Amino acid sequence: MSNTAAAGHTLAHGDNYINHTPGIKSWLGTLDHKRIGMMYLYTILCFFLLGGIFALMIRWQLFSPDSHFVDHDKYNRLFTYHGAIMVFMVIIPLIPAAIGNFVLPMMLGAKDVAFPRWNLASYYVYLTGALFAASTLFLKGVDTGWTFYTPLSIRTQSSATWVLIGAFIMGFSSILTGLNFIVTIHKLRAPGLTWDRLPLFVWALYATSIIQVLATPVLAITLFLLILERTIGIGIFDPKLGGDPVLFQHFFWFYSHPAVYIMVLPGMGVISEIIPVFSRKPMFGYKAIAGATFGIALVSFVVWGHHLFVSGQSEFANFVFSLITMFVAVPTGVKVFSWLGTMYKGSIRFNVPMLYVFSFLFVFTIGGLTGVFLATVSVDVHLTDTYFVIAHFHYVMVGGTIFAFLGGLNYWFPKFSGKMYNETAGKIACLLVSLGFNVTFFPQFILGTLGMPRRYANYLPQFTTLNMVSTVGSWMIAAGLLLTAFYLWRALKNGKPAGDNPWGALTLEWQTPSPPPMENFLYDPVVTDGPYEYRGEKIKLGMYA
Repeated sequence: MSNTAAAGHTLAHGDNYINHTPGIKSWLGTLDHKRIGMMYLYTILCFFLLGGIFALMIRWQLFSPDSHFVDHDKYNRLFTYHGAIMVFMVIIPLIPAAIGNFVLPMMLGAKDVAFPRWNLASYYVYLTGALFAASTLFLKGVDTGWTFYTPLSIRTQSSATWVLIGAFIMGFSSILTGLNFIVTIHKLRAPGLTWDRLPLFVWALYATSIIQVLATPVLAITLFLLILERTIGIGIFDPKLGGDPVLFQHFFWFYSHPAVYIMVLPGMGVISEIIPVFSRKPMFGYKAIAGATFGIALVSFVVWGHHLFVSGQSEFANFVFSLITMFVAVPTGVKVFSWLGTMYKGSIRFNVPMLYVFSFLFVFTIGGLTGVFLATVSVDVHLTDTYFVIAHFHYVMVGGTIFAFLGGLNYWFPKFSGKMYNETAGKIACLLVSLGFNVTFFPQFILGTLGMPRRYANYLPQFTTLNMVSTVGSWMIAAGLLLTAFYLWRALKNGKPAGDNPWGALTLEWQTPSPPPMENFLYDPVVTDGPYEYRGEKIKLGMYA
Protein backbone atom coordinates (compact mmCIF):
# COMPACT_ATOMS: atom_id res chain seq x y z
CA MET A 1 0.00 0.00 0.00
CA SER A 2 1.39 3.42 -0.95
CA ASN A 3 1.85 6.18 1.61
CA THR A 4 -1.05 8.20 0.20
CA ALA A 5 -3.35 5.17 0.20
CA ALA A 6 -2.28 4.32 3.73
CA ALA A 7 -3.04 7.84 4.86
CA GLY A 8 -6.49 7.64 3.32
CA HIS A 9 -7.09 4.25 4.92
CA THR A 10 -6.10 5.56 8.35
CA LEU A 11 -8.28 8.63 8.04
CA ALA A 12 -11.26 6.55 6.94
CA HIS A 13 -11.15 4.75 10.27
CA GLY A 14 -10.22 7.79 12.33
CA ASP A 15 -11.29 11.38 11.85
CA ASN A 16 -14.29 11.76 9.52
CA TYR A 17 -17.45 13.83 9.22
CA ILE A 18 -19.34 11.48 11.58
CA ASN A 19 -17.02 11.65 14.57
CA HIS A 20 -15.09 14.87 13.86
CA THR A 21 -16.97 16.83 16.54
CA PRO A 22 -19.15 14.54 18.66
CA GLY A 23 -22.41 15.53 20.32
CA ILE A 24 -25.91 16.39 19.16
CA LYS A 25 -25.23 20.15 19.36
CA SER A 26 -22.43 19.86 16.83
CA TRP A 27 -24.84 18.19 14.42
CA LEU A 28 -27.74 20.59 14.94
CA GLY A 29 -25.49 23.60 14.30
CA THR A 30 -23.24 22.07 11.65
CA LEU A 31 -22.33 23.83 8.42
CA ASP A 32 -20.92 20.66 6.84
CA HIS A 33 -22.91 19.64 3.78
CA LYS A 34 -22.52 15.93 4.57
CA ARG A 35 -24.04 16.23 8.02
CA ILE A 36 -26.84 18.43 6.70
CA GLY A 37 -27.52 15.83 4.01
CA MET A 38 -27.74 13.13 6.67
CA MET A 39 -30.12 15.25 8.79
CA TYR A 40 -32.31 15.73 5.72
CA LEU A 41 -32.17 11.99 5.05
CA TYR A 42 -33.25 10.88 8.51
CA THR A 43 -35.97 13.55 8.74
CA ILE A 44 -37.40 12.72 5.34
CA LEU A 45 -37.37 9.00 6.12
CA CYS A 46 -39.40 9.68 9.28
CA PHE A 47 -42.05 11.42 7.17
CA PHE A 48 -41.77 8.60 4.62
CA LEU A 49 -42.67 6.16 7.40
CA LEU A 50 -45.66 8.31 8.39
CA GLY A 51 -46.88 8.64 4.80
CA GLY A 52 -46.40 4.89 4.28
CA ILE A 53 -48.54 4.10 7.34
CA PHE A 54 -51.34 6.22 5.90
CA ALA A 55 -50.97 4.34 2.58
CA LEU A 56 -51.34 0.98 4.32
CA MET A 57 -54.43 2.25 6.14
CA ILE A 58 -55.95 3.34 2.82
CA ARG A 59 -55.27 -0.06 1.28
CA TRP A 60 -56.73 -1.83 4.32
CA GLN A 61 -59.91 0.22 3.97
CA LEU A 62 -60.10 -0.83 0.30
CA PHE A 63 -59.46 -4.50 0.96
CA SER A 64 -63.23 -5.10 0.87
CA PRO A 65 -65.97 -3.13 -0.91
CA ASP A 66 -67.95 -2.22 2.22
CA SER A 67 -65.15 -1.91 4.79
CA HIS A 68 -65.81 0.05 7.99
CA PHE A 69 -62.16 0.33 9.05
CA VAL A 70 -62.58 4.12 8.95
CA ASP A 71 -65.58 6.32 8.17
CA HIS A 72 -65.72 8.46 5.05
CA ASP A 73 -64.50 11.65 6.74
CA LYS A 74 -61.45 9.90 8.18
CA TYR A 75 -60.80 8.30 4.79
CA ASN A 76 -60.70 11.77 3.21
CA ARG A 77 -58.12 12.76 5.80
CA LEU A 78 -56.09 9.59 5.17
CA PHE A 79 -55.57 10.16 1.46
CA THR A 80 -55.00 13.90 2.00
CA TYR A 81 -52.21 13.29 4.50
CA HIS A 82 -50.73 10.45 2.47
CA GLY A 83 -50.55 12.62 -0.65
CA ALA A 84 -49.39 15.82 1.03
CA ILE A 85 -46.70 14.11 3.10
CA MET A 86 -45.35 11.99 0.28
CA VAL A 87 -45.27 14.83 -2.28
CA PHE A 88 -44.19 17.88 -0.29
CA MET A 89 -42.23 16.32 2.58
CA VAL A 90 -40.74 13.22 0.95
CA ILE A 91 -40.48 12.90 -2.83
CA ILE A 92 -39.65 16.53 -3.72
CA PRO A 93 -36.72 16.94 -1.26
CA LEU A 94 -35.65 13.29 -1.05
CA ILE A 95 -32.87 13.00 -3.63
CA PRO A 96 -31.74 16.64 -4.03
CA ALA A 97 -31.72 17.60 -0.35
CA ALA A 98 -30.44 14.31 1.09
CA ILE A 99 -28.23 12.56 -1.47
CA GLY A 100 -27.52 15.72 -3.47
CA ASN A 101 -26.39 17.65 -0.42
CA PHE A 102 -23.98 14.88 0.51
CA VAL A 103 -22.33 14.07 -2.82
CA LEU A 104 -22.64 17.21 -5.00
CA PRO A 105 -19.67 19.15 -3.55
CA MET A 106 -17.48 16.03 -3.60
CA MET A 107 -18.44 15.33 -7.22
CA LEU A 108 -17.24 18.84 -8.03
CA GLY A 109 -14.02 18.49 -6.03
CA ALA A 110 -15.23 21.17 -3.57
CA LYS A 111 -15.00 21.28 0.21
CA ASP A 112 -18.63 22.38 0.70
CA VAL A 113 -21.54 24.12 -1.00
CA ALA A 114 -21.26 27.80 -1.87
CA PHE A 115 -23.42 28.99 1.04
CA PRO A 116 -23.11 26.62 4.02
CA ARG A 117 -25.28 28.79 6.29
CA TRP A 118 -28.04 28.92 3.68
CA ASN A 119 -27.76 25.16 3.51
CA LEU A 120 -28.38 24.75 7.23
CA ALA A 121 -31.15 27.36 7.12
CA SER A 122 -32.88 25.48 4.29
CA TYR A 123 -33.01 22.36 6.46
CA TYR A 124 -34.62 24.20 9.37
CA VAL A 125 -37.04 25.98 7.04
CA TYR A 126 -38.06 22.59 5.63
CA LEU A 127 -38.41 21.12 9.13
CA THR A 128 -40.48 24.08 10.33
CA GLY A 129 -42.88 23.88 7.40
CA ALA A 130 -43.21 20.11 7.72
CA LEU A 131 -43.97 20.35 11.43
CA PHE A 132 -46.56 23.07 10.75
CA ALA A 133 -48.33 20.77 8.32
CA ALA A 134 -47.98 17.65 10.47
CA SER A 135 -49.34 19.46 13.55
CA THR A 136 -52.82 19.37 12.01
CA LEU A 137 -52.88 15.64 12.78
CA PHE A 138 -53.56 16.72 16.36
CA LEU A 139 -56.06 19.43 15.42
CA LYS A 140 -59.06 19.08 13.07
CA GLY A 141 -57.14 17.32 10.31
CA VAL A 142 -57.29 18.16 6.59
CA ASP A 143 -59.71 16.67 4.05
CA THR A 144 -59.06 18.61 0.83
CA GLY A 145 -56.74 16.21 -0.98
CA TRP A 146 -53.06 17.09 -1.51
CA THR A 147 -53.96 19.44 -4.41
CA PHE A 148 -56.06 21.73 -2.13
CA TYR A 149 -58.61 22.28 -4.90
CA THR A 150 -60.96 25.23 -4.45
CA PRO A 151 -63.68 25.92 -3.42
CA LEU A 152 -63.49 22.94 -1.00
CA SER A 153 -60.15 24.11 0.45
CA ILE A 154 -61.72 27.54 1.07
CA ARG A 155 -64.90 26.36 2.76
CA THR A 156 -63.73 23.31 4.70
CA GLN A 157 -63.87 23.59 8.47
CA SER A 158 -60.71 21.47 8.84
CA SER A 159 -57.21 22.77 9.65
CA ALA A 160 -56.34 23.41 6.00
CA THR A 161 -54.81 26.83 6.75
CA TRP A 162 -52.04 25.24 8.83
CA VAL A 163 -51.15 22.80 6.06
CA LEU A 164 -51.12 25.62 3.50
CA ILE A 165 -48.79 27.64 5.74
CA GLY A 166 -46.56 24.57 6.11
CA ALA A 167 -46.35 24.02 2.34
CA PHE A 168 -45.72 27.76 1.85
CA ILE A 169 -42.78 27.63 4.27
CA MET A 170 -41.31 24.46 2.73
CA GLY A 171 -41.25 26.19 -0.64
CA PHE A 172 -38.57 28.58 0.63
CA SER A 173 -36.40 25.58 1.51
CA SER A 174 -36.59 24.41 -2.12
CA ILE A 175 -35.66 27.87 -3.39
CA LEU A 176 -32.68 28.19 -1.02
CA THR A 177 -31.41 24.73 -1.94
CA GLY A 178 -31.82 25.39 -5.66
CA LEU A 179 -29.93 28.71 -5.52
CA ASN A 180 -27.18 27.14 -3.44
CA PHE A 181 -26.68 24.27 -5.88
CA ILE A 182 -26.66 26.56 -8.93
CA VAL A 183 -23.94 28.80 -7.47
CA THR A 184 -21.96 25.79 -6.22
CA ILE A 185 -21.94 24.17 -9.67
CA HIS A 186 -20.93 27.44 -11.35
CA LYS A 187 -18.24 28.58 -8.94
CA LEU A 188 -16.77 25.64 -6.99
CA ARG A 189 -15.79 23.10 -9.64
CA ALA A 190 -12.28 21.69 -9.36
CA PRO A 191 -9.69 23.12 -11.75
CA GLY A 192 -10.18 21.54 -15.15
CA LEU A 193 -13.67 20.18 -14.39
CA THR A 194 -15.32 21.78 -17.39
CA TRP A 195 -19.03 21.62 -18.18
CA ASP A 196 -18.59 18.75 -20.62
CA ARG A 197 -16.96 16.62 -17.89
CA LEU A 198 -19.58 17.06 -15.16
CA PRO A 199 -21.15 13.88 -13.79
CA LEU A 200 -24.67 13.43 -15.09
CA PHE A 201 -26.05 13.54 -11.55
CA VAL A 202 -24.69 17.09 -11.33
CA TRP A 203 -26.43 17.99 -14.59
CA ALA A 204 -29.68 16.58 -13.20
CA LEU A 205 -29.37 18.58 -9.98
CA TYR A 206 -28.55 21.71 -11.98
CA ALA A 207 -31.69 21.40 -14.12
CA THR A 208 -33.76 20.55 -11.05
CA SER A 209 -32.45 23.61 -9.21
CA ILE A 210 -33.46 25.88 -12.09
CA ILE A 211 -37.00 24.46 -11.95
CA GLN A 212 -37.10 24.93 -8.17
CA VAL A 213 -36.05 28.56 -8.40
CA LEU A 214 -38.43 29.46 -11.24
CA ALA A 215 -41.52 27.41 -10.39
CA THR A 216 -41.70 27.31 -6.59
CA PRO A 217 -42.53 31.04 -6.21
CA VAL A 218 -45.69 30.43 -8.25
CA LEU A 219 -46.85 27.83 -5.73
CA ALA A 220 -45.91 30.12 -2.84
CA ILE A 221 -47.99 32.98 -4.24
CA THR A 222 -50.91 30.63 -4.98
CA LEU A 223 -50.92 29.17 -1.48
CA PHE A 224 -50.59 32.65 0.03
CA LEU A 225 -53.64 33.83 -1.93
CA LEU A 226 -55.55 30.76 -0.79
CA ILE A 227 -54.62 31.48 2.83
CA LEU A 228 -55.93 35.05 2.40
CA GLU A 229 -59.08 33.66 0.80
CA ARG A 230 -59.69 31.44 3.82
CA THR A 231 -58.92 34.09 6.42
CA ILE A 232 -60.29 37.38 5.03
CA GLY A 233 -62.37 36.29 1.99
CA ILE A 234 -60.71 38.34 -0.76
CA GLY A 235 -62.56 36.53 -3.56
CA ILE A 236 -59.93 35.23 -6.00
CA PHE A 237 -60.82 31.54 -6.20
CA ASP A 238 -64.26 31.36 -4.51
CA PRO A 239 -67.11 31.68 -7.07
CA LYS A 240 -69.42 32.96 -4.31
CA LEU A 241 -67.19 36.03 -4.09
CA GLY A 242 -66.66 36.42 -7.83
CA GLY A 243 -63.56 34.25 -7.95
CA ASP A 244 -62.63 31.44 -10.35
CA PRO A 245 -61.76 27.98 -8.95
CA VAL A 246 -60.25 26.95 -12.30
CA LEU A 247 -57.74 29.80 -11.92
CA PHE A 248 -56.40 28.00 -8.86
CA GLN A 249 -55.92 24.85 -10.96
CA HIS A 250 -53.92 26.78 -13.53
CA PHE A 251 -51.69 28.32 -10.86
CA PHE A 252 -51.30 25.07 -8.97
CA TRP A 253 -50.39 22.92 -11.95
CA PHE A 254 -48.10 25.58 -13.43
CA TYR A 255 -45.91 24.72 -10.44
CA SER A 256 -46.91 21.13 -9.82
CA HIS A 257 -46.16 19.78 -13.26
CA PRO A 258 -42.58 21.12 -13.15
CA ALA A 259 -42.56 19.68 -9.62
CA VAL A 260 -43.03 16.27 -11.22
CA TYR A 261 -39.59 16.74 -12.74
CA ILE A 262 -38.18 18.17 -9.50
CA MET A 263 -38.95 14.67 -8.26
CA VAL A 264 -37.95 12.64 -11.34
CA LEU A 265 -34.90 14.40 -12.83
CA PRO A 266 -32.65 13.77 -9.80
CA GLY A 267 -33.71 10.12 -9.95
CA MET A 268 -32.67 10.00 -13.59
CA GLY A 269 -29.35 11.49 -12.56
CA VAL A 270 -28.84 8.72 -10.01
CA ILE A 271 -29.60 6.10 -12.68
CA SER A 272 -27.05 7.76 -14.97
CA GLU A 273 -24.38 7.35 -12.28
CA ILE A 274 -25.12 3.72 -11.48
CA ILE A 275 -25.40 2.26 -14.99
CA PRO A 276 -21.84 3.05 -16.23
CA VAL A 277 -20.28 1.79 -13.00
CA PHE A 278 -22.05 -1.57 -13.03
CA SER A 279 -21.87 -1.98 -16.82
CA ARG A 280 -18.11 -1.22 -16.77
CA LYS A 281 -18.55 1.08 -19.77
CA PRO A 282 -18.47 4.83 -20.39
CA MET A 283 -21.90 6.43 -20.63
CA PHE A 284 -23.26 6.15 -24.16
CA GLY A 285 -24.56 9.51 -25.40
CA TYR A 286 -23.30 11.66 -22.52
CA LYS A 287 -24.06 14.97 -24.26
CA ALA A 288 -27.45 13.69 -25.42
CA ILE A 289 -28.44 12.81 -21.86
CA ALA A 290 -27.27 16.18 -20.54
CA GLY A 291 -29.21 17.95 -23.28
CA ALA A 292 -32.29 15.80 -22.74
CA THR A 293 -32.24 16.74 -19.05
CA PHE A 294 -32.74 20.39 -19.96
CA GLY A 295 -35.23 19.47 -22.69
CA ILE A 296 -37.41 17.80 -20.07
CA ALA A 297 -37.00 20.79 -17.73
CA LEU A 298 -38.05 23.21 -20.49
CA VAL A 299 -41.09 21.24 -21.63
CA SER A 300 -42.22 20.80 -18.02
CA PHE A 301 -43.17 24.50 -17.87
CA VAL A 302 -45.55 24.44 -20.84
CA VAL A 303 -47.67 21.30 -20.37
CA TRP A 304 -49.61 22.06 -17.18
CA GLY A 305 -52.89 22.31 -19.10
CA HIS A 306 -53.18 18.55 -19.60
CA HIS A 307 -54.37 18.43 -15.98
CA LEU A 308 -57.36 20.54 -17.01
CA PHE A 309 -58.73 18.68 -20.03
CA VAL A 310 -62.15 18.30 -18.37
CA SER A 311 -62.18 21.70 -16.64
CA GLY A 312 -63.92 23.50 -19.50
CA GLN A 313 -60.90 25.00 -21.27
CA SER A 314 -61.22 25.46 -25.03
CA GLU A 315 -60.76 22.65 -27.53
CA PHE A 316 -57.84 24.53 -29.06
CA ALA A 317 -56.10 24.76 -25.67
CA ASN A 318 -56.70 21.04 -25.14
CA PHE A 319 -55.16 20.31 -28.55
CA VAL A 320 -52.09 22.46 -27.88
CA PHE A 321 -51.43 21.02 -24.41
CA SER A 322 -51.99 17.48 -25.68
CA LEU A 323 -49.50 17.98 -28.52
CA ILE A 324 -46.83 19.56 -26.34
CA THR A 325 -47.25 16.84 -23.71
CA MET A 326 -46.35 14.27 -26.34
CA PHE A 327 -42.99 16.03 -26.79
CA VAL A 328 -41.93 14.94 -23.30
CA ALA A 329 -41.47 11.46 -24.75
CA VAL A 330 -38.62 12.67 -26.99
CA PRO A 331 -35.98 13.69 -24.38
CA THR A 332 -37.18 10.91 -22.08
CA GLY A 333 -36.70 8.38 -24.89
CA VAL A 334 -33.20 9.75 -25.51
CA LYS A 335 -32.30 8.98 -21.91
CA VAL A 336 -33.75 5.47 -21.98
CA PHE A 337 -31.96 4.57 -25.23
CA SER A 338 -28.68 5.98 -23.91
CA TRP A 339 -29.01 3.90 -20.74
CA LEU A 340 -29.75 0.78 -22.77
CA GLY A 341 -26.88 1.61 -25.14
CA THR A 342 -24.53 1.83 -22.17
CA MET A 343 -25.58 -1.59 -20.92
CA TYR A 344 -25.36 -3.14 -24.40
CA LYS A 345 -22.37 -5.51 -24.49
CA GLY A 346 -21.29 -4.25 -21.10
CA SER A 347 -19.90 -6.42 -18.33
CA ILE A 348 -22.97 -5.98 -16.14
CA ARG A 349 -22.67 -6.69 -12.42
CA PHE A 350 -25.97 -7.49 -10.74
CA ASN A 351 -25.34 -5.75 -7.44
CA VAL A 352 -28.22 -4.24 -5.49
CA PRO A 353 -27.96 -0.71 -7.01
CA MET A 354 -28.09 -2.17 -10.52
CA LEU A 355 -31.15 -4.26 -9.67
CA TYR A 356 -32.95 -1.09 -8.65
CA VAL A 357 -31.95 0.40 -12.01
CA PHE A 358 -33.74 -2.44 -13.81
CA SER A 359 -36.79 -1.91 -11.57
CA PHE A 360 -36.70 1.81 -12.34
CA LEU A 361 -36.51 1.25 -16.09
CA PHE A 362 -39.44 -1.18 -16.02
CA VAL A 363 -41.85 0.89 -13.94
CA PHE A 364 -40.87 4.26 -15.41
CA THR A 365 -41.36 2.97 -18.95
CA ILE A 366 -44.86 1.76 -18.04
CA GLY A 367 -45.56 5.10 -16.36
CA GLY A 368 -44.40 7.00 -19.43
CA LEU A 369 -46.39 4.90 -21.89
CA THR A 370 -49.59 5.21 -19.84
CA GLY A 371 -48.98 8.95 -19.79
CA VAL A 372 -49.52 8.93 -23.56
CA PHE A 373 -53.06 7.66 -22.94
CA LEU A 374 -53.76 10.46 -20.47
CA ALA A 375 -52.25 13.04 -22.84
CA THR A 376 -54.80 12.04 -25.49
CA VAL A 377 -57.87 14.17 -24.82
CA SER A 378 -60.48 11.69 -26.01
CA VAL A 379 -59.06 8.96 -23.77
CA ASP A 380 -58.40 11.25 -20.83
CA VAL A 381 -62.06 12.27 -20.68
CA HIS A 382 -62.93 8.68 -19.78
CA LEU A 383 -59.96 8.03 -17.49
CA THR A 384 -59.93 11.29 -15.51
CA ASP A 385 -60.51 10.79 -11.78
CA THR A 386 -60.29 7.02 -12.06
CA TYR A 387 -57.72 4.63 -10.61
CA PHE A 388 -55.90 4.69 -13.96
CA VAL A 389 -54.63 8.16 -12.98
CA ILE A 390 -53.59 6.87 -9.54
CA ALA A 391 -51.63 4.01 -11.13
CA HIS A 392 -49.95 6.27 -13.71
CA PHE A 393 -48.98 8.82 -11.06
CA HIS A 394 -47.42 6.17 -8.83
CA TYR A 395 -45.57 4.46 -11.69
CA VAL A 396 -43.98 7.78 -12.71
CA MET A 397 -43.52 9.55 -9.39
CA VAL A 398 -43.20 6.84 -6.78
CA GLY A 399 -41.65 4.21 -9.03
CA GLY A 400 -39.39 6.72 -10.75
CA THR A 401 -38.24 8.53 -7.63
CA ILE A 402 -38.29 5.86 -4.92
CA PHE A 403 -36.59 3.13 -7.00
CA ALA A 404 -33.91 5.62 -8.04
CA PHE A 405 -33.52 6.73 -4.42
CA LEU A 406 -33.17 3.16 -3.17
CA GLY A 407 -30.63 2.48 -5.90
CA GLY A 408 -28.70 5.63 -4.95
CA LEU A 409 -28.94 4.87 -1.24
CA ASN A 410 -27.42 1.42 -1.76
CA TYR A 411 -24.85 2.84 -4.19
CA TRP A 412 -23.59 5.64 -1.94
CA PHE A 413 -24.19 3.89 1.40
CA PRO A 414 -20.54 2.71 1.59
CA LYS A 415 -19.47 6.34 1.14
CA PHE A 416 -21.98 7.62 3.69
CA SER A 417 -21.04 5.08 6.35
CA GLY A 418 -17.76 3.40 5.44
CA LYS A 419 -19.54 0.03 5.78
CA MET A 420 -20.79 -2.64 3.38
CA TYR A 421 -24.24 -4.16 3.68
CA ASN A 422 -25.39 -7.73 3.07
CA GLU A 423 -25.89 -8.15 -0.69
CA THR A 424 -28.26 -11.12 -0.33
CA ALA A 425 -30.56 -9.21 2.00
CA GLY A 426 -30.45 -6.24 -0.36
CA LYS A 427 -31.44 -8.37 -3.35
CA ILE A 428 -34.35 -9.95 -1.44
CA ALA A 429 -35.55 -6.51 -0.36
CA CYS A 430 -35.30 -5.22 -3.94
CA LEU A 431 -37.35 -8.20 -5.17
CA LEU A 432 -40.03 -7.60 -2.53
CA VAL A 433 -40.31 -3.87 -3.23
CA SER A 434 -40.25 -4.28 -7.02
CA LEU A 435 -42.71 -7.16 -7.15
CA GLY A 436 -44.93 -5.59 -4.50
CA PHE A 437 -45.00 -2.28 -6.37
CA ASN A 438 -46.29 -3.89 -9.55
CA VAL A 439 -48.75 -6.10 -7.67
CA THR A 440 -50.07 -2.97 -5.95
CA PHE A 441 -50.42 -0.56 -8.81
CA PHE A 442 -50.78 -2.52 -12.05
CA PRO A 443 -54.28 -3.78 -11.09
CA GLN A 444 -55.24 -0.14 -10.65
CA PHE A 445 -54.79 0.46 -14.38
CA ILE A 446 -57.43 -2.20 -14.95
CA LEU A 447 -59.67 -0.79 -12.21
CA GLY A 448 -59.46 2.61 -13.85
CA THR A 449 -60.39 1.37 -17.30
CA LEU A 450 -63.34 -0.46 -15.71
CA GLY A 451 -64.49 2.82 -14.23
CA MET A 452 -63.57 2.70 -10.54
CA PRO A 453 -63.32 6.32 -9.33
CA ARG A 454 -60.49 7.44 -7.09
CA ARG A 455 -60.90 8.82 -3.55
CA TYR A 456 -63.93 6.63 -2.77
CA ALA A 457 -63.94 4.83 0.59
CA ASN A 458 -66.23 2.06 -0.73
CA TYR A 459 -66.77 0.58 -4.16
CA LEU A 460 -68.92 -1.82 -6.19
CA PRO A 461 -68.45 -5.57 -5.55
CA GLN A 462 -67.11 -6.26 -9.07
CA PHE A 463 -63.91 -4.40 -8.14
CA THR A 464 -63.19 -6.55 -5.09
CA THR A 465 -60.62 -9.03 -6.42
CA LEU A 466 -58.31 -6.44 -7.98
CA ASN A 467 -58.47 -4.28 -4.85
CA MET A 468 -57.56 -7.25 -2.68
CA VAL A 469 -54.58 -8.01 -4.92
CA SER A 470 -53.52 -4.36 -4.75
CA THR A 471 -53.67 -4.39 -0.94
CA VAL A 472 -51.57 -7.56 -0.73
CA GLY A 473 -48.98 -5.84 -2.93
CA SER A 474 -48.79 -2.92 -0.49
CA TRP A 475 -47.87 -5.38 2.27
CA MET A 476 -45.04 -6.71 0.08
CA ILE A 477 -43.69 -3.18 -0.42
CA ALA A 478 -43.81 -2.59 3.34
CA ALA A 479 -41.96 -5.86 3.98
CA GLY A 480 -39.26 -4.97 1.45
CA LEU A 481 -38.75 -1.49 2.91
CA LEU A 482 -38.58 -2.84 6.46
CA LEU A 483 -35.96 -5.38 5.33
CA THR A 484 -34.02 -2.53 3.68
CA ALA A 485 -34.06 -0.54 6.91
CA PHE A 486 -32.94 -3.62 8.85
CA TYR A 487 -29.96 -4.62 6.70
CA LEU A 488 -28.71 -1.03 6.41
CA TRP A 489 -29.04 -0.55 10.18
CA ARG A 490 -27.20 -3.82 10.74
CA ALA A 491 -24.48 -2.71 8.32
CA LEU A 492 -24.03 0.50 10.31
CA LYS A 493 -23.50 -1.56 13.45
CA ASN A 494 -21.58 -4.59 12.20
CA GLY A 495 -20.84 -4.09 8.50
CA LYS A 496 -17.45 -4.83 7.01
CA PRO A 497 -15.26 -1.83 6.10
CA ALA A 498 -16.14 -0.69 2.59
CA GLY A 499 -12.86 0.86 1.54
CA ASP A 500 -12.63 4.08 -0.39
CA ASN A 501 -14.10 2.82 -3.67
CA PRO A 502 -15.82 -0.58 -3.40
CA TRP A 503 -17.61 -0.29 -6.77
CA GLY A 504 -14.60 0.82 -8.81
CA ALA A 505 -16.32 4.08 -9.78
CA LEU A 506 -14.43 6.95 -11.41
CA THR A 507 -16.20 10.09 -10.17
CA LEU A 508 -14.46 12.29 -7.63
CA GLU A 509 -16.50 11.42 -4.55
CA TRP A 510 -15.14 7.88 -4.71
CA GLN A 511 -11.56 9.12 -4.51
CA THR A 512 -12.06 10.27 -0.91
CA PRO A 513 -11.86 8.08 2.21
CA SER A 514 -15.05 6.39 3.41
CA PRO A 515 -16.60 8.01 5.39
CA PRO A 516 -15.18 11.28 4.03
CA PRO A 517 -13.25 13.69 6.24
CA MET A 518 -14.81 17.05 7.13
CA GLU A 519 -12.80 18.77 4.38
CA ASN A 520 -13.81 16.06 1.83
CA PHE A 521 -10.39 15.70 0.15
CA LEU A 522 -6.95 15.04 1.53
CA TYR A 523 -5.52 16.76 -1.56
CA ASP A 524 -7.11 19.23 -3.97
CA PRO A 525 -8.17 17.31 -7.10
CA VAL A 526 -7.18 18.67 -10.52
CA VAL A 527 -8.93 17.53 -13.70
CA THR A 528 -6.68 17.36 -16.76
CA ASP A 529 -7.34 16.76 -20.46
CA GLY A 530 -7.68 13.01 -20.16
CA PRO A 531 -7.37 11.78 -16.62
CA TYR A 532 -7.93 13.74 -13.44
CA GLU A 533 -5.30 13.93 -10.74
CA TYR A 534 -5.90 13.12 -7.09
CA ARG A 535 -3.39 12.28 -4.34
CA GLY A 536 -0.66 12.83 -6.89
CA GLU A 537 -1.96 10.01 -9.10
CA LYS A 538 -3.65 10.32 -12.48
CA ILE A 539 -6.94 8.47 -12.80
CA LYS A 540 -8.69 8.07 -16.13
CA LEU A 541 -11.95 10.02 -16.37
CA GLY A 542 -13.39 7.24 -18.50
CA MET A 543 -16.96 7.37 -17.27
CA TYR A 544 -17.71 10.65 -19.02
CA ALA A 545 -14.89 11.21 -21.46
